[in-house]
Amino acid sequence: QVQLVESGGGLVQAGDSLRLSCAASGRTFSSLGWFRQAPGKDREFVAAIGWSDVITRYADSVKGRFTISRDNAKNTVYLQMNTLKPEDTARYSCGVSYWGNPQALELLNVDDWGQGTQVTVFP
Repeated sequence: QVQLVESGGGLVQAGDSLRLSCAASGRTFSSLGWFRQAPGKDREFVAAIGWSDVITRYADSVKGRFTISRDNAKNTVYLQMNTLKPEDTARYSCGVSYWGNPQALELLNVDDWGQGTQVTVFP
């Protein structure tokens, strides 16, 4: 199993930036992604990155505004979120795929989840 701990959420105004972090420990995995769930809505894919390559995937709604990156030495993945919008308000969680690539995470094929961190964007 992989233990995932997210941090960096908060309350911001539209147009502001936030950087989320996801620290991973435990068994090895192939890719890690960020997901979000707003009240009353299904969880949706945000971004994913391969752990040993440079493949990244983004949801259309965040392309050009969000950037996913990793620090293998720290076993940590980051989500830099710029130009935040009220519709970005959600609980953001990270998830891993033991063997799949980022495209698998885009399909929500996740093996382990973190608890999440809340992001609230005011108009």
